[in-house]
Amino acid sequence: MITAGACALLALSPTLATADETKAPAAASNTDTYRLLGMFGDVFERVRADYVEPVSDEEMIEAALNGMLTSLDPHSNYMNAKTFRDMEVQMKGEFGGLGIEVTMEQGWVKVVSPIDDTPAAKAGLRPNDFITHLNGDAVQGLSLNEAVDRMRGAPNTDIRLTIRREGQAPFDVTLTRAVIKIQTVKSKLLQNNVGYIRISQFVETTDDNLRKAIEQLNKDSKGKLAGYVIDLRNNPGGLLNQAVAVSSDFLSGGQEVVSTRARHPEDTQRFNAHGGDLTSGAPLVVLINDGSASASEIVSGALQDHHRATLMGTKSFGKGSVQTIIPVPGHGAIRLTTARYYTPSGRSIQALGIEPDIKVPVSADAADPDADQARSEAALPHALKNDTIPDKSKADGQKADTPKADAAKADSAQKPEGQKDAQKDSKPKVVSMDPSKMGDPATDYQLSRAIEQLRSMAVAKGAKAN
Repeated sequence: MITAGACALLALSPTLATADETKAPAAASNTDTYRLLGMFGDVFERVRADYVEPVSDEEMIEAALNGMLTSLDPHSNYMNAKTFRDMEVQMKGEFGGLGIEVTMEQGWVKVVSPIDDTPAAKAGLRPNDFITHLNGDAVQGLSLNEAVDRMRGAPNTDIRLTIRREGQAPFDVTLTRAVIKIQTVKSKLLQNNVGYIRISQFVETTDDNLRKAIEQLNKDSKGKLAGYVIDLRNNPGGLLNQAVAVSSDFLSGGQEVVSTRARHPEDTQRFNAHGGDLTSGAPLVVLINDGSASASEIVSGALQDHHRATLMGTKSFGKGSVQTIIPVPGHGAIRLTTARYYTPSGRSIQALGIEPDIKVPVSADAADPDADQARSEAALPHALKNDTIPDKSKADGQKADTPKADAAKADSAQKPEGQKDAQKDSKPKVVSMDPSKMGDPATDYQLSRAIEQLRSMAVAKGAKAN
C-alpha cells in the first residue's frame, strides 16, 4: 500500500559494483554493523535483567523499531498488528473513533483537522488545538499511537478531552465515540450554477464518489454549470492512486500527474492521467490552505502545472514524500519513506508547500494571507530537506540550511525589503479556519472569493468562445 498519498516500489536489488570497488569497504562496514548490533543486544539484556519493572521482549523490540524509524523523518514509523489493522480499515473509509486527524508536537497531541460530520467536528474542535489530557490523564509521555489508541473505543462510549487553544483558557469537551464513515466527497450547487465539491481525504472510494458528484451537479444545473470550486482545505492526503485518479478527472488522458524518485534512479516512476476530463474543460478553482497535504498537494500541483485550475487560498503544508507500507509477517508493518514526489514541471514541494495563484486570507480583515500559515512540514522535527533547493553552504564549507530555513528564504525572497523588516518587528497573529464555517459563502470568505473568480473565468471563457 502506498500512502502520502502514494504507492511506490521498494527497491530490493543492490547497486552492482566490481569486487575491487566493494570488498574492503563492505568488510569494514559489516564489522561495524555487527559491533553495533552487539551493543544493542547488551543494552536489551541489561533492561530485561535490571529495569525496575518487568518489560516484555515484544514491547521493547517494537519500541526500538519505532524509535529507529521515527528518528528518520516525521512520517516513518512502526505499526503493531492492531495499529496496522486500524490503518487498513481507515483507508477503506470507515473506522471507529472520534473522527480527528492528529499529530504529536512537544509531547502533546495536536489537531491537524477534524473530519467532516464526526464527533470531533460537531464538538467544535479546530486545527491547531492541543489535546493535553484524556479523561484527566496527561498525554505527555505517550507515543502518538498510544494516544490515538486511547481515543478510539467502542461506539457510544464517552471520552473527555482537555483542550488548549490559543487565546483561551484550557477547557474540557466530552465526545461520544461513533463508527466513523468518512464521506470524503460532498457536493452542492451554489447560486449562479457554481458547483462546489469538497474532498476531505483520499481513501479507496474517493474517486468513485467524485465522479458521482460531478454527474449529480450536471443534472442539478441542467448542464449549465458555470464551473467548479474544488475544496481541498484541511485535506491531509491519503492514497496515491486516488490522487492520480482525481487529477485524471480534470485532465486530458496521458498528461503527467506526478512522478516519484526513490534512492536509486532506476526506481523513478511517472503517473499519467487516464480517461479524460469529465468536466469538458469547465472553469476550475481549487482551494488550498496549510492543512492541505500530500495527496492534496499532488492534485493541486498537477492542475496548477497544466494550467487547468486557478489555485486560491494560502500556502499548502509541504509534504512531498512517499510512504510505503511494508508488512512484517506475523506482526504489524513499517511505514517507510521511500521516495519524494514531484509535480509535472519537476517541482518538489517538500518543506516548501504549493503557493496559490491568488492568495486569499481566512477572513476579509486579515491583512496578510501568509499570517494564516500555522502548519508546515518544514516545522516538523527531522523533516526531509527539499533536494531541488541549491545548497550553497556546502560549497562555502558552512553548515547546511534546514528545510525550515530554506522555506523561510523562499518566502522572504518574494517580499519587498520593507516588508521583511516589518515582519521582524511584528509577528501577525495566526488565524485558523473554523471547519464549521466552511462551504457556506456567507461565512466562508475564501469560498466567496473563489466563486467571484470562477464567475470571471466563466465570463472570459464565454467571450473567448464568441
